[in-house]
Amino acid sequence: MPRAWLPTHLGPHDDLPPLTAGRLLTEWEPAVLPLVGAAVVGGLYLVGAHRLRARGDSWSRWRTVLFVGLGLGLFLVATTSALAAYDMRLLWVHMVQHMMLGMLVPVFLALGAPLTLALRVLPRGGRAALQSVLHSRVARVLTFPALAGVVFVANPFALYLTGWYEATLRSPVLHNLNHVHFDLVGCLWFWPILGLDPMPYRIPYPLRLVAVFASLPFHAFLGVAIMSSSTVIAADFYREVARTWGPTLAEDQRIAGGVLWASGDLIALVVLAALFVQWARASEREAVREDRRLDRLDELDRLDRLKSTG
Repeated sequence: MPRAWLPTHLGPHDDLPPLTAGRLLTEWEPAVLPLVGAAVVGGLYLVGAHRLRARGDSWSRWRTVLFVGLGLGLFLVATTSALAAYDMRLLWVHMVQHMMLGMLVPVFLALGAPLTLALRVLPRGGRAALQSVLHSRVARVLTFPALAGVVFVANPFALYLTGWYEATLRSPVLHNLNHVHFDLVGCLWFWPILGLDPMPYRIPYPLRLVAVFASLPFHAFLGVAIMSSSTVIAADFYREVARTWGPTLAEDQRIAGGVLWASGDLIALVVLAALFVQWARASEREAVREDRRLDRLDELDRLDRLKSTG
């Protein structure tokens, strides 16, 4: 497939100018597949939201902003901005891209509740097909909370503490599959945790909070391990690059470990805040339903007393 269809993949001897703040903010590496994919998914979401409003139903504009503006927007930043080229030269740039694709993008996509939107606007046949997928054995296995949590936590350890990361640097196919892998693993973890869409497993809010808290130390531990390690990750590839600008390999790795540690904790705090808000709103809705139920019981009791005295 021509390179223009996919995010940039540079070999160790391909030339790349020094990374500057201006270049990081203004240079773009447009690739057809990410752009078309984001446009199609975002377009379908916007059409669905418009159809709901056109027939008089409501759909939160915040959900639209979270899904299209932040979820798909950050996906495009990670795959078509300067990050998509310099992730092959600087480990810290790759780590920024990793955290965007593996955590930020899945969180914002999940907060947009696209499956709920689809179930509300699809015709009967489409709804039945989607529900059959959501309740299939494959979906139940992939979204099983314990399995999804283990894969999410173990994924970066397997990538950076083995030779797998260097393999992705040397292979365009593995490099791009790694991006997809980040997204999928993040979605399989955060979708059930945030729980806005119908999923095979409905996790109680206390367990969701415990699960997120339990995942916090692992990013921190790996980040510190990368920062303090005397072994350079993907050393053979980076030495072939022979980069003459920017931080040394050891400095680059220390920055990358710090990015993993700090951003992992910050994003987890965002998820915890979202869960607390959802839990509070769910409790309010439950309280309203309970008040209505009690009011109905009081009304029935009053009618019974009137009948008995009449």
